[in-house]
Amino acid sequence: MTQNFTLTLSCPQRPGIVHAVSSFLFSRGCDIAEHQQFDDTRSQAFFLRTKFICNDDNTDVARLTEDFGAVAAEFGMEFRFVDTELPRVLVMVSKMGHCLNDLIFRWRAGTLGGELVAVVTNHETLRPMAEAAGLPFVHIPVTPATKPEAEAELLALVDTLDADLVVLARYMQVLSDEACQALRGRAINIHHSFLPGFKGAKPYHQAFDRGVKLVGATAHYVTPDLDEGPIIEQEVIRIDHSFDPARLATVGQDAEALALSRAVRWHCENRVLLHGHRTVVFS
Repeated sequence: MTQNFTLTLSCPQRPGIVHAVSSFLFSRGCDIAEHQQFDDTRSQAFFLRTKFICNDDNTDVARLTEDFGAVAAEFGMEFRFVDTELPRVLVMVSKMGHCLNDLIFRWRAGTLGGELVAVVTNHETLRPMAEAAGLPFVHIPVTPATKPEAEAELLALVDTLDADLVVLARYMQVLSDEACQALRGRAINIHHSFLPGFKGAKPYHQAFDRGVKLVGATAHYVTPDLDEGPIIEQEVIRIDHSFDPARLATVGQDAEALALSRAVRWHCENRVLLHGHRTVVFS
């Protein structure tokens, strides 16, 4: 039976890495279907993503990981093998539904790259949208006094649902440092790209008052540094003087939905490798 796997890795730059990987796969009768690599000459780091096919029924992620250990040790690699099982995605929202609606559409169309498993929210507003899609809707109210308990409930739910990725799809609550650390590398946030300018309420009104000519959005990994995590994707749309605040907000929502869906898909397809405060994205 044919099986598909993906290998991602990073290590110090040196000759022989690609040869070692391809030789390892060839020795096990695997056929490379897709290969991408990047040499960061500034930091002397190497990054690789290889998708391959195996015909051995006895090959699985655990066996590949164990067998590859010697190669990884020789080159100082951080690596990961994954199979074709779709990652499980938990979505967090508040009252704005444009990103959730887009994620649901792409999930139903089979183009999201992951499997939506639940919607978690601090408001009841989007219950009809989630339930219409057949998704469990979990309401976890948050106040300053109950925030620790609410986050504990969230993290417990992530474990219970075996969620691989948490997506903050316009979830208007700041996660604590502890929650950010618990979800490190597996939580994605989206925000408008006016930051660090136009902070606080009504950013599109502020942008209108300043006569901006570009509207955008940034999807990034969640870190304790608010809205400053490693960037995965950005979308920019040019506008002009005729755009009022309402139209600006509509364009901004389009940008947010596009940037977030790409970031989620690339993460789910194991195309994103963390590199300090940056990412390498094999899109």
